[in-house]
Amino acid sequence: MPSPLDHGFGRAVARAADRAAVPLAAVPDVEPVGVTHRVLARRVKTLVAAYRCRDSALHGSAAAVAAALTHLRALRAVQTASGLFAGGDNVQSPPDSAFTVNDVCDAHVLAAGAGPELREVTAALAGIARAAAGPLLTGGAHTPNHRWELCAALARLHRSFPDARLLDRVGEWLAEGVDIDAEGLYSERSAVYASHVSNPSLLLLADVLGRADLQDAVERHLATTLDLIRPDRTVETVHSRRQDQNHPFPLAPYLPHYRLLAIRTGRGDFARAALLAAADGIEDCDLLAQTLLTPDLCRLLPAPEPETLPRERYLTTARLARHASATAHTVVYGGSDVPGHRRVRSGLACNPTFLRLFAGDAVLDAVRLSRGFFDLGPFRAAEMRRLAAHRYRLTETVTAAYYQPLPKERRRDDGAYRLVDEGRFSAAMAFPDRPRDEISHTTRVDVDLRDDGADLRIDISGPPVPWALELTFRPGGSFEGAVPIGDGRRCLTTGPTTYRVGYDEIRVEAHVEAGEPLAGPDRSDVLRYDPGQDHTVVGGTDATTGNRVHLGGLGPHTLTLALRARRPAPAV
Repeated sequence: MPSPLDHGFGRAVARAADRAAVPLAAVPDVEPVGVTHRVLARRVKTLVAAYRCRDSALHGSAAAVAAALTHLRALRAVQTASGLFAGGDNVQSPPDSAFTVNDVCDAHVLAAGAGPELREVTAALAGIARAAAGPLLTGGAHTPNHRWELCAALARLHRSFPDARLLDRVGEWLAEGVDIDAEGLYSERSAVYASHVSNPSLLLLADVLGRADLQDAVERHLATTLDLIRPDRTVETVHSRRQDQNHPFPLAPYLPHYRLLAIRTGRGDFARAALLAAADGIEDCDLLAQTLLTPDLCRLLPAPEPETLPRERYLTTARLARHASATAHTVVYGGSDVPGHRRVRSGLACNPTFLRLFAGDAVLDAVRLSRGFFDLGPFRAAEMRRLAAHRYRLTETVTAAYYQPLPKERRRDDGAYRLVDEGRFSAAMAFPDRPRDEISHTTRVDVDLRDDGADLRIDISGPPVPWALELTFRPGGSFEGAVPIGDGRRCLTTGPTTYRVGYDEIRVEAHVEAGEPLAGPDRSDVLRYDPGQDHTVVGGTDATTGNRVHLGGLGPHTLTLALRARRPAPAV
């Protein structure tokens, strides 16, 4: 027996749609200028959904229909002769056009069921969709998630305009297998693309094709994401291989997926996540259309299941550990792709942050370790191992080489040797043909996770080189201890420092077990973050900003660091 409807949720999504649609309907004949094809299609979909919804201020509105037609004319104007849409960095892109076609097809389903008043809208949507079907049927992709966006568009086209060729093409893409690993992470490990592309595409395909396995894949991903939800209602992204790896990502876009599968499966933990995702209010104007197309979304959630604390999860494929308690939420990360690929590159996980700590409003956003070794950049673990319960080891060895003269048989009279990348830089020196003298530098970080924070032991070995540990705290708090050194930075030597926001605090205390004393505040040459030549050679950086604490020295060193979260006990 289906659960009853959640009328409160239905009204909330209608209000969110109205915030976007009502201003458009107020000026229905104004041609949109400088609006991308994806936004044009989303506006049409939202206007049609508002027209259909009894809770919307635009229910049955002629102005909404007129505004939709105005936007459809603009959308048709940017559809090229090929059927693809113009605009954006990806030229003549089937996947980028697929995003638009997905909204066009959804709007077509809504308009086709709305009566004769939307006949012209329905016809215009059908014309745009049919014109795009050919290039989407034969087009390719260049990112993993694009495949599922393309498949979703083809399935939607088939839903409205049945054509066996469309399903055959979907079958070709799906035959590659969904790129979800044993831990439930998609290959791009990106919250942005999981929530906006892979999850909704696979759920649509599951419904249209009757493929329960595709819904199961989304359920596995959502189950893992439960352990990536941070106390500030964002999703952990440090392990991502896409643009979001350096930015916080809100939980809100996961709302329809957690809500739908909580209702379909009865999972109370998904219901809890759905409520968290909606805790700051519902702003997504597309949710109204989604509820009309998938009525299950508007049913009452099952009872939410509280999270049991403390809780720890180690994702072996991403090499990411998370420990959560009532006092602290700590993330340890050692899954960078840079050590294996020897470069910073789009599509790789490059973030050098290896630890985060949340203590209520006091947040340590990033712990990074910079080294002055051949400009190879900060520590990014090449290996992460779980040593015991709550204990992990991160290790990286970096090498650079000096090259000997070429063997006699490899020499050239004209001196014109191959231009080769040797992993650090490129030169016309035929590096693979030369004997090499290697220099190595090893960094090892042991992390013990505790309910109130973490203990770190950092071993820096190899030739004497400067190093600096940087702790970046989220703005909004104040320090006690540590010496200001300018530009929002502080130096920590012998005494502890505490970062406090309201009554929440994080205390940091360091001890040198082996090596010279830590560098003082006058050593600006040491106490700095160096992003490495992959960034600096093009004038860039991945440095953090804000409230930073540095401690450093000239290695080798063995350093211990105690991070302690403190929060006031809740009032009884």
